[in-house]
Amino acid sequence: MSVETGEDRVFARGSVSGQNEPAFLTWSRAHSKIIYGVFGVAVVLVAWQLTASLGWVNVTIASDPIRVIKAEVSLFSNGKIWGPLGVTAQEVGWGMLITLVISVPLGLILGRVTALYDMTEPIINVLNSVPYVLFLPVIIFWFGIGQESRILLVIWAATMPLVINTTAGVRNLNSDYIRVAKMCCAGRWTFYRSVLFPATLPYILTGIRLSIARALVGAIVAEFFLSGGGLGYFVQVATSNFDMDTAMAGIFIMAVAAVVLTRLIGRLERRYTHWSQG
Repeated sequence: MSVETGEDRVFARGSVSGQNEPAFLTWSRAHSKIIYGVFGVAVVLVAWQLTASLGWVNVTIASDPIRVIKAEVSLFSNGKIWGPLGVTAQEVGWGMLITLVISVPLGLILGRVTALYDMTEPIINVLNSVPYVLFLPVIIFWFGIGQESRILLVIWAATMPLVINTTAGVRNLNSDYIRVAKMCCAGRWTFYRSVLFPATLPYILTGIRLSIARALVGAIVAEFFLSGGGLGYFVQVATSNFDMDTAMAGIFIMAVAAVVLTRLIGRLERRYTHWSQG
């Protein structure tokens, strides 16, 4: 004869209530992070609109959400935004592709070879600490003001976070992985491909997420100073013409692009590195 304890009754009531819970509450609990995030953005937009409507801020300088939405619709309907958006996407795309090809292998090698790590650590720390914008005059002097210079600044901005995270992942590698690889007589290439790279992937994806944010900033800064198109140049021209509605619309597009890209990398992290969450 079994005796039902108070804990068993509480657990049973929790199970029954969970089964009878409305689907909306279940969905809201599963997506609470997104709901709170959207709510926070909505609060900011409503406060912005109220301050503009009450005359607390000058809409000719700060605009307001309604005017920005109208500018967004106009920009996409007449196609004026597609050109600058394509230029910035091309710069960030090429810059990140070259950054991946360079930074991931470099980080894997620096993490494994202690002598190289000790030699390059001070240089990497200095390059990561100094604002990359300071190197823009040197880049202009060497490569001119064309698209090559803008892509190079994107690479410069995005490289350091990825190299540092990849190197940290290699140096924090579980020693059991190394022992198992040695016991299985794995060659150097097999070790890098089948052990080192998969084990370091969480660090690499985190580095990519940080690099994308810095790559977008690098592209916008380069377009501010080097013109030649892009969202940065588009916002600069709109601001110079005191068209703040269009300028804020361009800034909003940059923000959405940054959120979408970082969310995409976050989903990749959860999809391919779920085993490391424990």
